Amino acid sequence: MTVVSNDHRFQPINLFEYEKLAKEHLSQMTLDYYSSGAWDEITLRDNRAAFERLKLRPRVLVNVSDRNLTTSILGHPLQLPLLIAPMAFQCLAHPDGEIATALAAASAGVGMVLSTMATKSIEEVASACDNLPDSLRWFQLYIHKDRGLTRALVEKAYKAGYKALCLTVDAPVLGQRERDRRNEFALPLDLHLANLATISGLDISHEKGESGLFTYFAQQLNPAVTWHDLEWLQSLSPLPLVIKGILRGDDGVRAVEYGAKAIVVSNHGGRQLDGAIASLDALAEIVAAVNGKVEILLDGGIRRGTDILKALALGAKAVLIGRPILWGLAVSGQLGVSNVISLLQDELNVAMALSGCAKLDDIDPSLLILPRL
Repeated sequence: MTVVSNDHRFQPINLFEYEKLAKEHLSQMTLDYYSSGAWDEITLRDNRAAFERLKLRPRVLVNVSDRNLTTSILGHPLQLPLLIAPMAFQCLAHPDGEIATALAAASAGVGMVLSTMATKSIEEVASACDNLPDSLRWFQLYIHKDRGLTRALVEKAYKAGYKALCLTVDAPVLGQRERDRRNEFALPLDLHLANLATISGLDISHEKGESGLFTYFAQQLNPAVTWHDLEWLQSLSPLPLVIKGILRGDDGVRAVEYGAKAIVVSNHGGRQLDGAIASLDALAEIVAAVNGKVEILLDGGIRRGTDILKALALGAKAVLIGRPILWGLAVSGQLGVSNVISLLQDELNVAMALSGCAKLDDIDPSLLILPRL
């Protein structure tokens, strides 16, 4: 599968080249929105640097003639240990937006988490994948001040066949993303919050001197949410609860105590608290604290198959990937997303062979040299 740029010569062969090529397809406001982090973007950069610090110790003379990359998350089979992270406003990258992403994910046998702030609705995305019944879709949730709105979102996701609720817990307020503020970020007039606008008329406003998204969070999301609210959330549907945004072992333990069935170790792609620990650097502590009681996933900074290998070696069951999916979407819609997934699959396959791992269960901490602190 090949994606070619406008000059018909450049063919992306890795995710970094997709990022470079995507810049030709995106407005400056959209590019800044997708790629920016909070404040000085220290955590954004460190998410990537953490993988580069961690070195591999490959095994040799192992029969790796047949490799198996399959796994399961919350009992649902996946062709490789990968889900697409929840990302807002995907129609800024391509008119098909979240529908193209969902179709690519389902066709590849990986999962997708649909954002509350999607530009295609819960129902539209589900309907598009009707012919792919085994596709894994979760719904990412922010708890709004209007609890009736939150209840309606959960009910819509359950009715549409989503398999889990993925609650983002690291955004009681929105991180200060200065590029968005400088650009006075807002959605084009022809794009809307597909789920929220239909339920309650909510949308991203145009704010002078400020990011419209920052204003939305300040006005609509509930910064008073605590662990005790998880009981109420779980009472709304039988869907298992996944907690996204954990960076500490003690919070991992609390998540289990309050009913989470899985945890996503995440710092929101470096977009919330700048200076926070890299997701990868937080992983081992949380895996040890949870001690196998729930499945652990990780997002933030993954750009190579070796990155997935390292995350799994530290105890993650699977990873979530975000921005590179947007780069593929911007370049070539569903085809671009499919190619990004395929590149990661191929790279993980090679990395496993070169590390002496024929199956995912062979990946363990002995493959790593941990950096000295």
